[in-house]
Amino acid sequence: MSRGASTGEQSGDFVQSLARGLAVIRVFDAEHPALNLSDVARRAEIPAAAARRFLRTLETLGYVRSDGRLFSLTPRVLELGFSYLSALTLPEVVQPHLERLSRAIDESVSAAVLAGDDIVYVARVPTRRIMTVAITIGTRFPAYATSMGRVLLAALPAEDAGSVVDRADLRALTPRTITDRVELRTELARVRAQGWALVDEELELGLRSVAAPVRDRDGRTVAAINVSTSTARPREEAEARFVPLLLETASAIEHDLRML
Repeated sequence: MSRGASTGEQSGDFVQSLARGLAVIRVFDAEHPALNLSDVARRAEIPAAAARRFLRTLETLGYVRSDGRLFSLTPRVLELGFSYLSALTLPEVVQPHLERLSRAIDESVSAAVLAGDDIVYVARVPTRRIMTVAITIGTRFPAYATSMGRVLLAALPAEDAGSVVDRADLRALTPRTITDRVELRTELARVRAQGWALVDEELELGLRSVAAPVRDRDGRTVAAINVSTSTARPREEAEARFVPLLLETASAIEHDLRML
């Protein structure tokens, strides 16, 4: 996880113990809901003794539970993000538009924002279970392998997008995942030019996703929306039917955002 000390980490204002405590919380995800001490230490890249202290502190505070061997997060961690989400108007604006789009096409639709090298889901209307991993508000996926992530990366200034591509751990999540940095940059350029992204089976086999950007009143891309469907349906349908409806929905959301 660590990529070297940043300028902030080198300053006298940086509290390393707080950073490590947050790192311990972040090691838990949908694929790793329960971890033993060694796993936590390895994934957080801290000594086992430190990991134990942080876990016990989080357990005392009610953010972590343990059965004596495995540790897992409790629902109380949601409090950490509640203040941000409760003040965020974007999900409230997006949700009714996603519901209308989902009813029109009978497919799952979502909205996400960029958080570092990942996307984070902020709104969703599921219709059926396509992925093996359950997606909820707050779910994170690597941006490079998702349609919404590519839309959001393509909207960044070229230097910032290049930095993400350079530092990202481009793992092959499926045999179809783009892991070559040059190829990924080319794909981002295509997304930037056409204004939408389509990803076929790069995050999970059998999954196709189409995404479009959502811009604020200043023209900045603040989120992305997508349609997720099965690759059993023709790819041409995703391009011919879903893309126009996605762009239309994004435009309607942008109109509402300008009215705020």
